[in-house]
Amino acid sequence: MKLATWNINSLTVRLPQVLDWLQGQSATGEPVDVLALQELKLTDDKFPLNAFAEAGYQAACFGQKTYNGVALLSRTPMSNVTRNIPGFPDDMARVISADIGDLRVVGAYFPNGQEPGSEKFAYKMRWLEALRAWLCEELSKNPRLVLMGDFNITFDDLDVWDPLGLKDTIHCTEQERVHLQSLISLGLNDAVRLFPQPEKNYSWWDYRNMAFRRKQGLRIDHVLISDALKPLAVECFIDPKPRRNERPSDHAPVVLGINGKSLATLGSPK
Repeated sequence: MKLATWNINSLTVRLPQVLDWLQGQSATGEPVDVLALQELKLTDDKFPLNAFAEAGYQAACFGQKTYNGVALLSRTPMSNVTRNIPGFPDDMARVISADIGDLRVVGAYFPNGQEPGSEKFAYKMRWLEALRAWLCEELSKNPRLVLMGDFNITFDDLDVWDPLGLKDTIHCTEQERVHLQSLISLGLNDAVRLFPQPEKNYSWWDYRNMAFRRKQGLRIDHVLISDALKPLAVECFIDPKPRRNERPSDHAPVVLGINGKSLATLGSPK
C-alpha cells in the first residue's frame, strides 16, 4: 500500500495535476491509497469532492479561504475524522486526521514561522508544543500512526542546499529542529531516512532564481511513521517529476510504501 503527502499550493489551480499524478501512480504500479494535501486555499464548499470520487477516492477536507487548508483522500472509508489540534485554539486550518483501515493518519500543514523572533515564529513554537502533546495521546491509543505533511522544518544540514548561508534562518533554526526531534522522541521515524536517497534530496524549491533547475531546495515535507510501522516500510521517496509541470506547486510529493495488503482489502475502519 502507498501513502503520500503533497503541498499542492492551491487545489483550484492544480486539481488537474493532482488527478494526473494519481492516475500516473495507478498506471505504473500500486495506486496511492491515501494522499494528504496541504495549502488547499479554498473553503470546504469549493472542494472538488466529485472529481476525486470519479478517480476512486473519498475525501475529508478542512478548508480556509485564501490560505492554508488540508485534506485526506482515501480509496477506502475514513472514520473518526478530527480537524486541527484538540484543545489548542486556532483559527487556521492546519491539521486533519482520520482512521483509515488499521492506521491513524494525520495530515498537517505546519506554520511557516516567517522569521525567528516574530510573532508568527512564537505561534509556530506554541503550535508545535500543542502538536507534540496531542500526538503523545494519539500514539498511546493508535500505535500504527502516520504523520505526514509540510512541516516547514528541516532535520539537519543534509536537508538544506546551502547550510552555511541559511543557518539560523526560518526552517533551519535550532528551535524548530528541537521541536522536530521531540516528535521523533515520541516513537516516530523519518521514513525517508530509512532508505538510501539521492544527493540533494529536496521536496521544496523557491519559484525564484531557477531554484529547481539549480537544485537549490529544502527537504521540509516529511512522512513520520510510528515504531509499530517501521518494520513494514519498504520504500519512501520524493517524487520531483510534478515540479517540472507547467505552473507547478513549489513542493513535490513524498511517497511511503508499506508492506502489506492494500487498504482496499482491509477490514472496516476502527
